Formats: sequence, C-alpha cells, structure tokens
Amino acid sequence: MPKADLTDLAARLEAHLGDPHDPAGRMPFTRILDHDEREEYPHPFVNLLRGWGVPEYALPGEQGGRAGDVEAEFNLVRLVARRDPTTATALVITNLAFMPVWIAGSDEQKRTVVAAVKRGTRLSWGLSERAYGSDLLANAMSARRVNGGYVLSGEKWLIGNATRSDTMVVFARTGERPGPAAFSIFLLDKRQAPAGSVEELPRERLHGLRAMDISGLRVDGVFVPDSARVGAEGQGLEIALKATQTARAQISSIAMSAVDTGLRLTLDFTEQRVILGKAVSDIPYSRRQLTEVLADLLVADAVSLGAVRGLQAAPEQASVSSSVTKYFVPTLLERTMSQLSVVLGARFFLRGHPHYGMFQKLLRDLLVANFADGNTVVNLRNLGHQLSSLLATAAASDPAARDAAAERAAVLYGMERALPPYEPWRQELSSRGGRDDTVLAAPDAVRRLRELAGKEEEQERDRLLRAADAADELLGHVTVLGERCGELRRRLGREFGQSAELLDLAKEYCVVHAAAACVLTHVHSHGAFEDPLPSGAVLLLQLERLRRHLRPHEAVTDQAVVDEVMRVLRHLYRDNRLFSHWQFPLADRVADLSASRH
Repeated sequence: MPKADLTDLAARLEAHLGDPHDPAGRMPFTRILDHDEREEYPHPFVNLLRGWGVPEYALPGEQGGRAGDVEAEFNLVRLVARRDPTTATALVITNLAFMPVWIAGSDEQKRTVVAAVKRGTRLSWGLSERAYGSDLLANAMSARRVNGGYVLSGEKWLIGNATRSDTMVVFARTGERPGPAAFSIFLLDKRQAPAGSVEELPRERLHGLRAMDISGLRVDGVFVPDSARVGAEGQGLEIALKATQTARAQISSIAMSAVDTGLRLTLDFTEQRVILGKAVSDIPYSRRQLTEVLADLLVADAVSLGAVRGLQAAPEQASVSSSVTKYFVPTLLERTMSQLSVVLGARFFLRGHPHYGMFQKLLRDLLVANFADGNTVVNLRNLGHQLSSLLATAAASDPAARDAAAERAAVLYGMERALPPYEPWRQELSSRGGRDDTVLAAPDAVRRLRELAGKEEEQERDRLLRAADAADELLGHVTVLGERCGELRRRLGREFGQSAELLDLAKEYCVVHAAAACVLTHVHSHGAFEDPLPSGAVLLLQLERLRRHLRPHEAVTDQAVVDEVMRVLRHLYRDNRLFSHWQFPLADRVADLSASRH
C-alpha cells in the first residue's frame, strides 16, 4: 500500500477512535482500565473495531476481504494496541486463526470463512495442549478417520478466545506413527456439534491482558466432514508452522504500542513536572533514559518493518526474520518499559490514577509478546538450528549474492517501495542456503550511509560517519560468531544443537540483524521520513543501544547527541505522532493533561 494511502488509513482510524485520554471518546483509558480491573472481556471495543472494518485488512481481497499489504493490518493493530493491548489481542486472534485457511485452504473454504468473519463469526486457533506446551509433535488431540470425515477427541488449552469463538481451527493427530506427517488441521464449528460433545473450559485468570478470554476446549467424539479439513492429511505441522511465522512477525506490534504509550504517558509527566527549577525531561539522567527509550523503539520498529514486509518480499526467509523479531523485540522492550518506570518514580505505583494505572497495565500486557505463538526459547532454538548456515553464508564474499540481497533489502526496508502480492503458502520452514538478506545487504547499506553523510552539513555528516563506523563494528561480529559457532560444534558434537551456548550465539546474531535493519531503514526510507527524521543522532544512539548488548560499558554517543535525540523526541511528542519511522498522525489531544502533574 502506498505510504500516503497507509497514512490516510491510519489517520482515519485514529480520528474514529479519538483521544484515549478523553473519557467521552470511543475508546478511552478510563473505560479500558475499568474492563481490566473487573476482568471483563472488551466486547464494546472489539465490536467497535469490527464495525469500522479493522479485521478485514487481514482477510484476502480475492475472497472478499481488504488485505493488500501485510503492513496495513500490522499498523492498524498498533493503533488499537496503543490504547489497549487486550482489545488488540482479542481482535487479531480471529485473523491469526484464519492464517492456516489462507495458507492451505481451498478457494471455497477461504470464501466461506471470510464471509463468516465479515458477518461476525469469531475464530480461535487451537494449537497448544496442557500437557505438551510448545512440543507440537507430542499433541494428543486425535482426528480418527471414519466414512465421510473424521471424529475429533481431545483437549486444547491456553487458547485465545476459546470460549468466545464460534469456530476453532484445530491442530489434531491423524496418523498413528509419530513424526511431522502425523497431524492435520480442521475447522470445528462449535455450533454444529451435538449438545454435550464440546465443553468450554474455565477461563484462566491472567497477570496481564486481564480482560482477555484465555481458556480451552474439550471435545468428545465430534464428527467433522472431509470438507472441514484444511490442506492435505498429514500437512498440519507444516501449515501450523507457517501460520506461526506470520503471527511472530506481527505480535511485536503489541509490545511496541505498549512502550509507545508508556513513553507518551511518561512525557506527559516529565515535560510538566519541575524539580529544582528544571523540567524532569531536562535533568541529564532522565533525559538519557527517555532518549534511549525512543532509540529502542525505533530499533524494534526497524526490525519489525523488515520482518513484516518480508512476509511478502522474502517469504522464503520468514523463518529467520520472524524468529529474530519474536525473540528480540519483546525482550528488548520489556527492559525498555522498566526503564520508563524508573523515570516515573513513585507515580508508577499510583494504581487509581488514569495515567499511571494505564502505565502499569501496559507493563503487564506487553509480556504476552514474549510467549504467544512461540516463546523465547522456541524462537532462539529455531534460529540456532539455522545459525551455522546463516553465518557461513554471511561470511562468504559472493558479490552477486550480496548484490541480489541488496536489491531485495531495498524493498524490505523501503517504505515507499511496492510489495509483491501476499502469498503465505510461499513461506518456508527454514531459509534455504542460510540466506538472511538483512545481514547480507548490510555492507551495501553502510556504504550508502557513508555516501549520504557526504551530502550533509558538518555536524550531521560527523554523526552519520560515526554511525557507519559503529555499524561496521557490529556487522564484523558475524566473523566472531562464525568462529565461535564452529568451535562449539567441534567441542560438543551431537550435543551442539541442544546446547545453551548455541542459543546464546543466536541472541548475538539477533543483535547483528537488528543493527543491519536500523541502517537499512535509514538508507532506504530516509526519503519517506518527515521532519524531525531522518536523524544521524537517532541512528547513532540506536546503534549504541545495540552495541551495549556486546559491550555494555562503552559509549559511542556524547551529550550533544543525546540533546539532539531529545529534540527529535519532543518534536514527535508535541506534533502528536507515533514514535515510529512511519510517524503516523495520532488523534488530536483534547483532554486536560494537568492531572498528570499530580
């Protein structure tokens, strides 16, 4: 979707929802906190967003939806989640549950389900089970072959919207012999099941997303026809893993939105609160904390940009980009949000205040991004399995391969570049040949960054050149990782693939990927930015934040850089724009913020 069209779409949704600080608005913080306090499912907000048409941007246009580019839905969900991650999660579960149908369903199945969703049908994604968690190959729900269909029996647990949904997309065992070909996927319409054959399990009480329906389903001998099977028999694991890649690339929107609002709420306080004659924002330590939060958000934004656009532009690499995003963004932003709580100080504990109570809720809610659709260990293990190949390919000096990667990366990270059609069935379970175009294209991006620096005035040129030096250093870590990975394999032998050390190396690879994403976003999207972006100071602080994962006590910025990043932050805050490379205009602030002083 062209940038102008996406910006207009975001602006229309923002205008429809209004200022979340305004108690008279359609989706205000006061009502959101009330639902959270009473643990009451957010029906009014979900229905409001369904009426506006948000879910339709995740349904294929060929079968009656409005989906074109994946980033449209990703960004609409961000705007919902900046108000309430619970509502955003409740809303997108139907879309994520539809993914197996989009990947492998027949045209008739897609049309039928899309039409049902547009009429108000809710879906849930019945993947996990109580006894087996992330071990999908151990799942026990069975689908026994009978004349004309299958008989489903078993239980699914910790399923979003399991009670609220009308249809559950179910991952079930169809083969007697163990292995990846023993599973298939079915559409289970609860309304068509005989009375007493489907039992909805009690809703679980949660630490975050307190108003969410997370529960389960127990099924006892329910017949489903052959027409309810999605894809071929035995194809279930492949379909499920591809569907999970999409979810992993997109779930970061919830964590990013929580921190966006957390930063905005903190600035409401620090810009107005005066201590010893200075606004809190101007106290050097607080200023450093606030600017580092913006840098972290924009790191997460760049990583997510490549992963989400990559679902269309490089689907064969989704196993890498989605796992990097799913591990790195939530873990980074969990730390970042805690950093903001330090700036708020004692006010962070004021549960009854609409500002600070909302901050507490967001701090709890963003944690869901750490474990939904594959937890931290699952994603690091997925990267670990591919790491030797990824590092070997990155170390190779094939100019043709690097040129091809650079060309694709320009689409991945160029916000104004058109994307090919979304064809989720083209996603692969692993990146063939160990390709990660983000890392392969990084040297070209650093070269372009130096060229951009040569066109700037002295101060900006200096910052961009310092950023290029920092990027070169981080990208050079690929060589070190390759040597350590090879030595670990030689030392551990068969134990290499399950070792904790391999997962540590995967974490460091994520840092390199993130650094590359930041530089690629700057060089390929700088023409799409609006004042105060692009900024060499922001890019330099982003890279310093990443560098601290490897060298925690060394800085590459100075006070002048921090002051410039603070200018950028204040500009975005006062201009009421999303803290993102997209810089979407947000709903006009109409509420009195004076209460945030107390």
